[in-house]
Amino acid sequence: MFVRTERTWCLFVRLKRSWRAAVCSYFSRQTEKPPVPFPAFLRQYGSEAVKDIVDMSQFPAENIRNFSIIAHVDHGKSTLADRLLEITGTIAKTADNKQVLDKLQVERERGITVKAQTASLFHNQEGTNYLLNLIDTPGHVDFSYEVSRSLSACQGVLLVVDANEGIQAQTVANFYLAFEAQLSIIPVINKIDLKNADPERVEKQIEKIFDIPKEECIRISAKLGTNVERILQAVIERIPPPTVSTRDPLKALVFDSTFDHYRGVIANIALFGGEVRKGHKIASAYTKKTYEVNEVGILTPSEQPTHKLYAGQVGYLIAGMREITEAQIGDTLYFHNQPVEPLPGFQSAKPMVFAGMFPVDQSEYGNLKSAIEKLTLNDSSVTVHRDSSVALGAGWRLGFLGLLHMEVFNQRLEQEYNTSVILTAPTVPYKAVLSSAKLIKAHGKEEITIINPAEFPDKSEVVEYLEPTVMGTIITPDEYIGKIITLCQSRRAVQKDLVYIDDHRVMMKNLFPLNEIVVDFYDALKSLSSGYASFDYEDAGYQTADLVKMDILLNGNAVEELIVIVHRDKVYKEGKALCERLRDVIPRQLFEIAVQAAVGSKIIARETVKAYRKNVLAKCYGGDISRKMKLLKRQAEGKKKLRKIGNVEVPKDAFISVLRRQPDK
Repeated sequence: MFVRTERTWCLFVRLKRSWRAAVCSYFSRQTEKPPVPFPAFLRQYGSEAVKDIVDMSQFPAENIRNFSIIAHVDHGKSTLADRLLEITGTIAKTADNKQVLDKLQVERERGITVKAQTASLFHNQEGTNYLLNLIDTPGHVDFSYEVSRSLSACQGVLLVVDANEGIQAQTVANFYLAFEAQLSIIPVINKIDLKNADPERVEKQIEKIFDIPKEECIRISAKLGTNVERILQAVIERIPPPTVSTRDPLKALVFDSTFDHYRGVIANIALFGGEVRKGHKIASAYTKKTYEVNEVGILTPSEQPTHKLYAGQVGYLIAGMREITEAQIGDTLYFHNQPVEPLPGFQSAKPMVFAGMFPVDQSEYGNLKSAIEKLTLNDSSVTVHRDSSVALGAGWRLGFLGLLHMEVFNQRLEQEYNTSVILTAPTVPYKAVLSSAKLIKAHGKEEITIINPAEFPDKSEVVEYLEPTVMGTIITPDEYIGKIITLCQSRRAVQKDLVYIDDHRVMMKNLFPLNEIVVDFYDALKSLSSGYASFDYEDAGYQTADLVKMDILLNGNAVEELIVIVHRDKVYKEGKALCERLRDVIPRQLFEIAVQAAVGSKIIARETVKAYRKNVLAKCYGGDISRKMKLLKRQAEGKKKLRKIGNVEVPKDAFISVLRRQPDK
């Protein structure tokens, strides 16, 4: 009885404290801001605390602005988002506000944005309340699919450029993504507080490359908060409101989703018509299934439930979707008795890199399968195909947008789902045009795509091989042009354009074979340019190439996980380098190990891992030479038997590292 009374008292005290905190925060917000009409808060009492629910009906479509922040890596997108959240009172202003929207552990550790995050801001300008829906996007080329999805829910963007570094390769790529989507673009020059900042030079670059008058540029310091208020004013004045109506039937675009173990799928939606609330019966244009809405709300940036969401607004929706396959990115939701024409959705992402993924222990196959399904719901740009390996067992072959994308996906699996995996060396998708009618009939098509090097067909079966190419954009100071051109030529690049964007910076465009840049090109570029060059690429289709399959043999046995596809002109160089790296990786045994690179039946390179050797002649300090020869012969025969029965394995954590090239000189 005493314990029950004590628990009741503790619960009462906790509720009382939370109620006082809510009241204090409400009145402090009212005292800090001018006494103008602000969103009405409806009280909803729960068992844990008092929650404020915003009346979203106070924000008609003409008072809504949906915009994204886009920029190159490390130009200050997340820092600018922090200042916007502080100025609008969405979060308290403290010294700990650093990359608030970067919620993932991998984002904190690497200092980059991996996942686009949404936040709703309430701002009053000239007596009118506005709802600003902000989406902070990644800046690395590997996550450009996140950017394109985010832009579909917006009518404008903030294009952030570093006042010290100027326009970089990903700045150009993001600009054209926004330009093609016909969005309003507000150029923002950040980091004007730096010692070497040169905003005038950056304004000239923006005017020359993007044809935007320099008078439209806004100079800010997101770190210090200088001139950030001007951005809010520009967003309201320059970005148009969404052209939607609440009188239309419900039409909601699912542009992102996450999975919660208790509530199921949480879909991020942008409403292009109508309204939705708890209890509504909705249907999916993709699955044709019907659901009952359990909760709707906005992100501030944490989830905040509301009674309704209206046309033009961006928020989240929970409707009891328990299966991973039920929430498709790009899906359209509508009332079950009012079908609508589905929204265009998104172009499916094109994987640029494929790698095998296997559990360290096959008993963990089920857990890893569940983790991959849940993570691919959160990152729909990853493609999954079942795969198996003689050495590694059952697994999957996953397609990624780049090498960093692959590394981040692997790190998220370990951190968020506590799984350990083995990743094989990354490869790119090739195509082959089949020659015989029998093969065409067996495959059902004349042209096949090869994502696993072990399935690469023999030359006698195909008319020609095709390799993927990309159009690479390099922006660098002009003093490094010579070294970078040499690097590009060594990677079989074809130069297409070279333009000076100002007195000291050059923009180069080259057509690259994708397999030449996917693993270590960016590292070599940064090394040669002392870190000043930036690189971005986009898909440029396929072209004919003279390709061969190179096998790696260990004591005559092929290792499937180390098969690589290379251009015929580079077979010897690549084979020699790969054998040398394997020689350093494979541990020594009691027998000699031959590491060979072969094309068909022809050995093109060989290295030897020396055996551990016992000195059997240590006690033979004299006597007949024939006694020593007998001991050495017996030792050699024993090693020969060991070599036949010995099981040589490449360390499981070395599949990626052995395929990295040595730094280009």
